[in-house]
Amino acid sequence: MRYHAGEFMEETFKKEKLTVRVYDTRKELGEAAADLGEKLINEAIRMRGEAAIIFATGSSQFELLEGLVTKTIDWSRVTAFHLDEYIGIAPHHPASFRKYLCDRVFTRVKLKAYHLIEGDRDNPQNECERISKVFDQYCIDVAFIGIGENGHIAFNDPPASFDDKVSFKVVQLDEACRRQQLNEGWFETIHVVLKSAITMTIPAIMRSRAIICTVPDVRKAAAVRDTLSLPVSPSIPASILRAHEHATLLLDRPAASLWKNR
Repeated sequence: MRYHAGEFMEETFKKEKLTVRVYDTRKELGEAAADLGEKLINEAIRMRGEAAIIFATGSSQFELLEGLVTKTIDWSRVTAFHLDEYIGIAPHHPASFRKYLCDRVFTRVKLKAYHLIEGDRDNPQNECERISKVFDQYCIDVAFIGIGENGHIAFNDPPASFDDKVSFKVVQLDEACRRQQLNEGWFETIHVVLKSAITMTIPAIMRSRAIICTVPDVRKAAAVRDTLSLPVSPSIPASILRAHEHATLLLDRPAASLWKNR
């Protein structure tokens, strides 16, 4: 179905339980995702007096975050987590996801709290346990995520586990994932792209009450096609979103260009 949604021309579809929305431009996509995020965060605050959310990083989130920080939200009632961080990276490194979020969110709105993965701690496994203990105290209202060029969500590269019993774990990044980080401009050469990270697991993401998955760019078109067209499988980690009761996948037209079942 194609119709006007506010200022935007939007196409909306269902794929199993997953709602899929397609917008003409990346800018419209980001603004629509921010509108939906504002609505869901404010609903949680009205219901419970507070909200807990998850942020993704990377170039796919630029427009969403730019829009979200301008919304009418009582940020003093919001606690935030993020999906992943490289092991061994300093928080001031240009590729650090902590720096990414501090620059784009945490210095612009005053949250109740935010809890960062400290990838430069001496013992990554201890850090997984530390951040998991904090995270597991919360019910997450909204997870803002993306999809990687290899179909990953967070740093859960294929074949991913749908059955992890912990909320954060250490992973080794595959070649496609590392090349995406290079191509997005976070590192100068492939040789300096870090090979390991701490990531939120897929079961932890899926426990979120709502998921907003924002995917612009033709670079993601094959991953979007496989996510929506092939069987749900660890070989396509993002396909698990089709099993979530309240997940929305927002695409721009280039990202949706290879999906033929619209």
